[in-house]
Amino acid sequence: MRAQLGENRYGKSRVRLLKLVREAEAHHVYDWTVEVLLRGDFGAAFTDGDNSRLLPTDTMKNTVYSLARTSEARTMEVFAKEVAEFLVRRNPQVSSAGVSVEGALWKRLSVAGVPHPTAFMHGSEERQMTTVEQRREQAPVITSGLRDMVILKTANSGFAGFLRDELTTLPDTEDRLLGTAMSARWTYLNHEVEFDQARDAIREAMLRVFAEHHSRSVQETLFAMGEAALDACRAIDAIDVSMPNRHALPVDLSRFGQDNPNQIFVPTEEPHGSIEARVLRGGRA
Repeated sequence: MRAQLGENRYGKSRVRLLKLVREAEAHHVYDWTVEVLLRGDFGAAFTDGDNSRLLPTDTMKNTVYSLARTSEARTMEVFAKEVAEFLVRRNPQVSSAGVSVEGALWKRLSVAGVPHPTAFMHGSEERQMTTVEQRREQAPVITSGLRDMVILKTANSGFAGFLRDELTTLPDTEDRLLGTAMSARWTYLNHEVEFDQARDAIREAMLRVFAEHHSRSVQETLFAMGEAALDACRAIDAIDVSMPNRHALPVDLSRFGQDNPNQIFVPTEEPHGSIEARVLRGGRA
């Protein structure tokens, strides 16, 4: 018996795009990596080698660059919407287009304390991202977020009162470093949102709580950060947060005749704790 084809999609990944918008007062840099994935009537290509319904992935790449030239989008969400809508509109064999964009951070150089209009410095390893899923005859679904935001707090963090058994060696502590590479994702309730304002509000609320929260566990801090994000942005009603616990272990200096009042640590990334949760607005199950 011949096998049957299941769910499938294809597209172009890692399309690198650097767009420069030149305004009279200052230039603006958009450093985006784009992925396009199409679903549709492509079965014959897989089962019979019939390519007549396949849009070449090279054409998808060229579409990204061509639309970038004419687009006035200043957010990755709006640009992803434009690409997805264009591909669905032009290709009747396509049932849905998924367009994902990741953005790298660039900051203006400061010269004599003044931001320079045309010179930039690469920011942190934090990546901002969005995915737009455009189905034919439906409104787009827009999911945005960030990943690899590396943050650290050196006070107001502890971990005590946890479950113990014969294999537990970790001591209670009321004074530890809390470091993580946070990632978060959320889906907008509609597609008419001021996306940059929403992202900034979510990001700043989470960072404020991370800094100010008296943490009794990463779990508690994660929930408090997610709650703050929901309070800061009414355009979402849930957020998925991941906070791997990047440990910093105190070094035992007693063999050298020295004390270590929580000042000297060994940072370790492996193994690390993995803490993840979805935080929902009240009333959702």
